Amino acid sequence: MGQRTREQFLAIAARQFAEKGFYGASIAAIADELGLTKQALLHHFGSKEKLYGEILQGISEHSLARLSHIRESFDTPEEQLEALVLEHFHEQIEQQDAARLLMRELLDNERRAEKAGNWYLKPYLEALIDTVLAIPATGRLSRAQALALVYQFLGAANYVAVSQPTLAQIFGKKLFSEMKAGYEDELRRLIRARLAHKS
Repeated sequence: MGQRTREQFLAIAARQFAEKGFYGASIAAIADELGLTKQALLHHFGSKEKLYGEILQGISEHSLARLSHIRESFDTPEEQLEALVLEHFHEQIEQQDAARLLMRELLDNERRAEKAGNWYLKPYLEALIDTVLAIPATGRLSRAQALALVYQFLGAANYVAVSQPTLAQIFGKKLFSEMKAGYEDELRRLIRARLAHKS
């Protein structure tokens, strides 16, 4: 693959998918930025769908590895859930391309939803649901209610992450930096307040 590593190829492709979405990004544009021909890129990855899938698979594997590490590091499911959401927030803040790509995937995937039963991020979401259901304070939540909680927490983390450039422009970098610095505490309060409310 030339002087670039496969990881570098995937990082550049991920940025283009994050900026333009699955349908807006083109193999030709990705190949051009990589200094390859379209045919050479397709030789390495097979198709646009496979390239995109490998990027999502990498995000999924990273998320599951993070989840496994946190489960080993914290004793109770309450601590694990809080640590997972906060770590997710920090990673999304620091990895803008991954944050934007995930948001675009949720929007773009509507056309492919019928084939999304084996969606790359489903195992991670399932594991988060299981973590919520293992918390005694949540009472007798259904899986659907636990999924709603997971989405509330992840949504609160992701929304700030993908809004960074816009919020910094609207409110100024100083105010946004102050808000971002205190947002972890807001997330922590949100999680604890919701877990304290059983129904």
